[in-house]
Amino acid sequence: MGNEKKNTSKAAAKAAKKQKAEVKTSKKEKKKIKKTTDAPLDDEDLEAILDKLNREWEDAHKVTEELVEGPPSRRANATLTPCPSGNHLWCIGGEFFSDDGKAYFYNDVYRYNPDKDEWRKFVSPTCPGPRSAHAVVASAAGGGKLFLFGGEFSSLHQNTFHHYRDFWCFDISTHSWDRLDTKVRPSARSGHRMAMWKHYIVLFGGFYDPGYRTQYLNDTWVFDTQEYKWRQIEFKDNDRKLSARSGFSFLSTPEGIVLHGGYCKEYTKGKRPVGVMLDDTWFLRMSLETSQSTSVSSDSLSLKWERRKKPTFTPHIRSGCTMALWSAKGMGILFGGVTDDDRDEESLESIFWNDLYGYQLVGNGRWQSMTLKKQKKSGRSGKRKPAAVQQGESDEDDDTVTTQEAKNTKDPDVDPDDPILTTPIPRYNAMLAALRNTLYIYGGIFERGSREYTLDDFYSIQLDKLERYTCLKHSGIVIPVEGDESSSDEDDEGVESDEDGDSDNETRAGEDDVGLNLEKLDDSHDDEEADEPVDVRHHEVRAQATAFMGVSKDTARSAEDVISTPEPGETLALFYARSREYWTQKAHGVSDHRGKQLRRDGFSFAEERYAEYKPILEEVEKILAEAGLDEDEMRAGAAQTGGGGGIVSSRNRR
Repeated sequence: MGNEKKNTSKAAAKAAKKQKAEVKTSKKEKKKIKKTTDAPLDDEDLEAILDKLNREWEDAHKVTEELVEGPPSRRANATLTPCPSGNHLWCIGGEFFSDDGKAYFYNDVYRYNPDKDEWRKFVSPTCPGPRSAHAVVASAAGGGKLFLFGGEFSSLHQNTFHHYRDFWCFDISTHSWDRLDTKVRPSARSGHRMAMWKHYIVLFGGFYDPGYRTQYLNDTWVFDTQEYKWRQIEFKDNDRKLSARSGFSFLSTPEGIVLHGGYCKEYTKGKRPVGVMLDDTWFLRMSLETSQSTSVSSDSLSLKWERRKKPTFTPHIRSGCTMALWSAKGMGILFGGVTDDDRDEESLESIFWNDLYGYQLVGNGRWQSMTLKKQKKSGRSGKRKPAAVQQGESDEDDDTVTTQEAKNTKDPDVDPDDPILTTPIPRYNAMLAALRNTLYIYGGIFERGSREYTLDDFYSIQLDKLERYTCLKHSGIVIPVEGDESSSDEDDEGVESDEDGDSDNETRAGEDDVGLNLEKLDDSHDDEEADEPVDVRHHEVRAQATAFMGVSKDTARSAEDVISTPEPGETLALFYARSREYWTQKAHGVSDHRGKQLRRDGFSFAEERYAEYKPILEEVEKILAEAGLDEDEMRAGAAQTGGGGGIVSSRNRR
């Protein structure tokens, strides 16, 4: 009986153990089955997640391409960049300030195709915010990319102002933007410049304006496009360093980067800030140090600033004229700009330019004047009209800003085929880009009195031929005659005025007065050989002298008049002393002489001009003497002349 119970308990334990093992085995099988059944479910979930992420990325980077009628709308401080992987130009961002004081900033991207003369606009949800005064540099790597850093933005009514310090990359092949976030990067700024050297992006300078004082910068940064890292370059204490600035030229060469000019403000305690135009030239010599390591890192990059000696011939000092790189010739191309004479708190004299210069980047650097080639014709002197305008000289055709060509078409003594008549009107901050052998000029800023006019015309010129400018798009901007700004009902979009010719006639009348029609004066000398009564000649000279006294104080006088016209009480020596650089540059444009001989040629031009005006000046001095002024007072008056100019405090000088 006892043995039977014992055997039964053993059998039950054995059965329970067996059952437990079966349960364990069953669980293992279920786990195995579950793993095999769950695996495709996990893959399906992962694929769904990835698909969702891809759709979100595509939606964020979806690019809309649109064919537009012409260049971008009126704007300033945008960028115009040659495409590194095709025959195109890329225009990004910009700003426009309307007459009612509103500020408009843009973040659109335009592409210009010169072969088809067409503009296309690209819009993407993921893109940099609206901005101006940013910097863009192109790289040919990876199918072509555009790198953008910094810039500025303000609210519509300019109540708030913001500087950017973000860094973006535009893929030319996909037309999409990507933001490049790095822990180390340059500080927020505007007005800086970037240049590409090998696979490095070099950034220098700019300014930061917190609202009470503009801080100009002179730091140097390098971004490695292979490692995607920023690094600030620390120079040694005994190394040469250039002053802080913005709005300069920054052009790449095989050995480094050339920096020229720029703008800054000097702050003195107890005094108002004074704008300073810079005309120094520096070379950032760059080299890659050889190392045993096969990989080249940014740590092996060597940089050193070297100051270049100022050449004998240079353009007149100016700002607002960043050069474009003509890579085919290793040359920087400069067009236009503005020269400010910030004399006192109540006046800012400004001369605007539309001349063209080239700067050889290699060696020690050399400037050359790039004047248009003119066919010589018999019976013509071949003198060129200086390319400058003082404080808003403008020439209107059908109430619009036009080229020199429109201004002179009605003059019977002007050759309509003269290529210099195709030159765009003076301006500063024009957007320049050299593509192959063609320079493109878009927009810029023109000032009349205290008002700024943002232009929207578009020009090109073959740099290897220099035959004439080609106007690809005329400007529709209305610029009224000096002193009549209120008559302009110019809207924000630059719609042409419906008035026909009134302001044009007023402008031309003013110019005829200022010019005093020297041809008539020459005719009067010829008449002396005839038997014309002396009192008739004296009456004509007295009338011309009276007219001269009226226009010599005119604030709308052109720079040609101001610089090249002697003033009452001014001797030949004084006249040449204040206009020496102008005459030297004029002589350089028509002569191959250099040095002392070039200055002699310039003096000959000044002497000839002085002789032409001498009869009028002598008559003016008689009139002033009759009014009780002595010689010293006349000379003091002559020293104070030089053309007028409205009070301008332009933010774009920065």
